[in-house]
Order: sequence, then C-alpha cells, then structure tokens
Amino acid sequence: MIIAANFKTNHTRAATEAYLEKVTAYIAEADIADEVMVFPPATALCSGKGGVTVGAQNAWATENGAYTGEIGTEQLDEFGIRTILIGHSERRHILGESQALVAEKFAYFKALGYRIVYCIGEPLEVREAGNEALMTYLAEQLEGIDLSYENLVIAYEPVWAIGTGRVPSESEIELIHGALAKLTTAPLLYGGSVKVGNAAAILALDHVDGALVGSGALDADDFCRMIATAKQIKKQEV
Repeated sequence: MIIAANFKTNHTRAATEAYLEKVTAYIAEADIADEVMVFPPATALCSGKGGVTVGAQNAWATENGAYTGEIGTEQLDEFGIRTILIGHSERRHILGESQALVAEKFAYFKALGYRIVYCIGEPLEVREAGNEALMTYLAEQLEGIDLSYENLVIAYEPVWAIGTGRVPSESEIELIHGALAKLTTAPLLYGGSVKVGNAAAILALDHVDGALVGSGALDADDFCRMIATAKQIKKQEV
C-alpha cells in the first residue's frame, strides 16, 4: 500500500523536520514495508530519508526560468526529489489549472521519469448528476494522460469530500476505483476526509491501494496510526 500525507499550506520547515523524524522513527520501529510519502510545502522541501519519500506538491514544467512564484526541477534536484503531485483539485478549481496545463506538466515530468501522483475528482454537482456524468467528468480529467506510465499513481479525491468530513459510501468508492482499475494498472489511492477513524474501512476496500491524506495527516502521530492500519490490512490480505 501507499500512504501519503499532503501538507498543503501547512507546517514550517522546523515542523516538517520534527514530523519526519517521528515518522521515520516509527517506520523503523514497526518494520513498515508499505510505501510512505510526504508532500510538504515548497519552503520545507528536503531529502527523503528513513523510508519516507518526500515529494513536491507542485512545480512548473521547467528546469528553471522566469516563472515568478514557481519552482522547477533545478530546485527539486537539490533535494533529490523525484516525486510530484499533479492535478490536485485545489490547483484545478482554486488556482485555475486547465486540463491542458495539467497534461503538459504530466508529459514533462513523465519524460524525466518522475513518480507522478495524479489527482482526479468531481465536485458535488457532478456527483449528484449520477454515475454516468461522474465517469464522463473523470474521463475528461484523464485526457492527455498516459495511463500505462510505469511510475504513475492515481489518487481519486472527490472535491466535495476534501476537508469537509463527508466521505462517499464504501460502495461508491469501490465503484469508482473498480472503473479506474479497468483503465490502468497503476496503484489507486483514495483521498477526501481520510482520518484515523475511517482509514481501516477505506483501505480494506477492493481496488483501494492506499490513501492520500490531507488535514487528517497533519499530526505525525495520526499519520503513524494510519501507516499502522495499512500494515495490518496487508497482513490480513496475505
């Protein structure tokens, strides 16, 4: 399984360092074999260590250049970062990234061999329009994306569930993940109000290969509890 924490615009460099120290210590102590990712803000980027892959929440499709407010691969290379989130709903819906731009970023980082955690998800009005409308919407978010890319991870995050405490039913999650599993062999993560209390139920669902967690993972102890949950589920599957 893959358990990933997206800090968004939270935590300082010092707080991130303390967080990673606690998580890496837990991974060693508990002999965790699952993949663990942390996506800190740009000001707290650092090299991965102790079983934790550190990734970028965002970067421009460039090595460097005149892109005020952005970072490129030159900055990521400084820390050996080769993992990136692309297509997160907040970048799509709040910051206005079009599918064309998202696909351009994907192509750029794919060409460099990055591990790409590619995010898709629908707003509430699409969810309420029914499954056909929902799948059409998600298909549009996959336009221009190579679903056979060997370093691809897909994160399904219904926009209406992110940070709201609302979560789709287990059958809804299985329906979407099952449909995505027919399109790609990439690992499929669920995101959207994942927390300690519901992680076990979500991670146990068919075609759910892990979780991309936002606010529910800001506390390192909570994140470690979710890592422990993933380990237990893996034992049950064996």
